[in-house]
Amino acid sequence: MANLTIVAHIRARKDQIDFVKSELEKLIPITRAEPGCINYDLHQDNEDPAHFVFYENWESRDLWQTHMNNQHLKDYMANTEGAVEEFTLYEMTHTEQQRATQ
Repeated sequence: MANLTIVAHIRARKDQIDFVKSELEKLIPITRAEPGCINYDLHQDNEDPAHFVFYENWESRDLWQTHMNNQHLKDYMANTEGAVEEFTLYEMTHTEQQRATQ
């Protein structure tokens, strides 16, 4: 099975940018140590500092689902409630991987 790529867009409320960024940064070392995590990279938009993107690659969807159910993500959600304006998540497969498995 192909690796799973996750692209998550997070938009902080304008008055909560620094707080949301610090909460997102707390997730990085914990998540990178999780089984199946290939990379877990946070980006902040140069023109719109309220817009953050996580670019992640996982060995499998099951391992990513385990990550999504971990306590540190539940804590992040509780801590940032009301500070995040928008959250959109995309599950993706690299197109070259799709061809290789067909």
